[in-house]
Amino acid sequence: LILHSHDLQETLDNIVALVSKRMNSEVCSIYLLDDDGETLRLHATKGLARASVGSITMNVSEGLTGLVVEQRSVVSLENAQEHPRYKYFKESGEERYHSFLGIPMFERKSPVGVIVVQHRDPRSYTPTEISTLSTIAYQIASIVINAKLLDSIRCKDEERARLEQQLKKMHPVDVALTAEKSAAADKPAAFVGTAVSPGFATGGIYLLNRRNPLRASIVETALPPEEELHRLTMALEKARIQTIYMEKRVAERLSEEDAAIFHTHLMILEDRGFIAKIHDLVAREFGAARAVQEVVCHYIDAFSNMTDPYLQSRSADMEDIGRRIIDALDGNDAAAPQLLEKRLLVAAEILPSDLAILDLDNVLGIVTERGDVNSHAAIISRSLGIPAVVGVDGLLRSLSLKDEMIIDGNSGHIYINPVKSIKVEYERLNKDYSTRREELEGLASTPAITRDGYRISLKANIGLISDIRMAAANGAEGGGLYRTEFPFMARRQFPDRNEQQLIYSRILDGFPGQQVTFRTLDIGGDKALPYFDHPQEDNPFMGWRAIRIFLERRDIFKDQLAAIMIASAGRSSRIMFPMISGVDELLLIRAIVDEVKDELTAAGVQFNPAVPLGIMIEIPAAVQTAPLLAKHADFISIGTNDLIQYTLAADRNNAKVKNYYNPYHPAILHSIRQVAAAAASAKIPVSLCGEMASDPLSALLLAGMGISELSMASPAIPFVKQAICGTTMAAAQKVAADVLQLSGCEEVAAYLKDAGLELGIVC
Repeated sequence: LILHSHDLQETLDNIVALVSKRMNSEVCSIYLLDDDGETLRLHATKGLARASVGSITMNVSEGLTGLVVEQRSVVSLENAQEHPRYKYFKESGEERYHSFLGIPMFERKSPVGVIVVQHRDPRSYTPTEISTLSTIAYQIASIVINAKLLDSIRCKDEERARLEQQLKKMHPVDVALTAEKSAAADKPAAFVGTAVSPGFATGGIYLLNRRNPLRASIVETALPPEEELHRLTMALEKARIQTIYMEKRVAERLSEEDAAIFHTHLMILEDRGFIAKIHDLVAREFGAARAVQEVVCHYIDAFSNMTDPYLQSRSADMEDIGRRIIDALDGNDAAAPQLLEKRLLVAAEILPSDLAILDLDNVLGIVTERGDVNSHAAIISRSLGIPAVVGVDGLLRSLSLKDEMIIDGNSGHIYINPVKSIKVEYERLNKDYSTRREELEGLASTPAITRDGYRISLKANIGLISDIRMAAANGAEGGGLYRTEFPFMARRQFPDRNEQQLIYSRILDGFPGQQVTFRTLDIGGDKALPYFDHPQEDNPFMGWRAIRIFLERRDIFKDQLAAIMIASAGRSSRIMFPMISGVDELLLIRAIVDEVKDELTAAGVQFNPAVPLGIMIEIPAAVQTAPLLAKHADFISIGTNDLIQYTLAADRNNAKVKNYYNPYHPAILHSIRQVAAAAASAKIPVSLCGEMASDPLSALLLAGMGISELSMASPAIPFVKQAICGTTMAAAQKVAADVLQLSGCEEVAAYLKDAGLELGIVC
């Protein structure tokens, strides 16, 4: 219903009618917040008086509907009229209805409105009904957001028109000077961008999509409007089919999460408002291609000029969609470019459709004029492990097809036709790097065993399906940390048990015969779900997050536990719980796990009842009680990223306190040693995951302190393995013993550097 709706009011009316029918309720209403953020207004209803639409308003401090917004949570009452916040509106005729269910709607944590269901007779609402309506509320919020986007474009148009009027009043010389200053400011001083994937590459270039049909001059003889409309209809249908094909192809090559963007593309291609704008221009005897160009460019310009990064990112999607429609009108298929040899890929921007059709095996590196660390180019390059730099403004104007280039994915520098001295230096680096890679490739199938026979298990941190390929290529011995929140962050609602089971099965399939550790949902702090009602907190890193959320929301927690155990039938996995602070939490978790096992057994579902249960040590309280926690855990994993910031009171994302966030602080090192000792005493495995594990010298230190398993980013595995295989456990233990006697971060860093040179460890 939402996909095929174009008018906001019509859509809201249809939704309340549908929900009322399916819920067998006498009333379903939708209230939206006015621009002041304080006034709720009735926008659609099934059951209340039609005349009350638009006229019933209330402050968020008034009424039960206001209470939903005020509390930012569900309000469910069997008899609403007995509640002190009940407010009666005579014109609504709602005095006949007793039960009340209100669900808030959010736009990225900000309230948008409320959907309300009312029944004549007193009744309670089930968790399933509340969950279903919460999903619907999220979809309604999306529609309202899109309507606001169109309003934003209209406001930008008005602002641009006012600016043009002001320029007309200026003296021509002033206008020329303004343009000259603007051009000078735009001229880059050097080709430096944002490094988003480490490493470097050199070679010839491949310019992707040098012709942009959206920005090119379109000269055409328009056919009669009815024929142009027919061409447009066929092109839109072709573009939709291509979009579905691309989604499936990306899901197969990378992951469903990477392919999720095409859902948005399909909605835009179905949007009647978008299509109506093109139809209007065709009716004015624009050709179909020019009409698409005008409308899409209008959207692109409007989104690009917005300050909100989320809205800016919509411009890339519009460009991709417009290009696809015009190609369909021109009869051009979205065929894969023929990269017959390995080259550097250069583009204004890597769009989702490029990801679907490119032959990525011949891409040495990626450079784009636009984009940031979260752009499609960054995601692709990190998934493939190739160097990439984005945001190199003006690069395409300086390139020809015969140019050579060097990409430095560590510093973000780009060299076009570099001088001899630079080429010689990078040739040396390339030779050293190639030699070392050959050495490391030989270690891929070799276990990490010290020269005196101690084995350290090296596993991969993974978040997307596409990470599995990199893990296997680098010789990972399994998944040491699968961040289960990634699939949740890529969706519009909580995936149900069956959806989760399929995801977890794919992860386990990617590590045949190896173990995968599933960390339960770790949201809150810097990770949020747009459809989950999370309260605003002054200090979210120390607030309602991770296991604290799901010990309260046990419906979600139990679904995830069941999905992992079902997917693990006949396979090796572990479940790990983040942000544990004490034994009481762990005992409660074990009781909930037992409940899930009983429910699955009663339902006759096959599952793995012996999945080991472990905890992440991330906060000082867990370090101090590690001996007690170890008695009730099957394994322990130390999460150094959070442990460092909580122990040192230094936000890892705050540049102002960057110097305080240091893994070599004695408090961190002694905490790790204390936890390792507690695990050894309890005779359970102890692992460590975090950036600290990725450094060869740090890995050697950790092994010496008793850590038997390390989990890290896949590209770091060969380097750490080489360090472990090249030394002895006796040497690692001496390093650890010496380091634990030191009193400062700089002392530790200097000692490890000297120890690395002495042991022949190359970093």
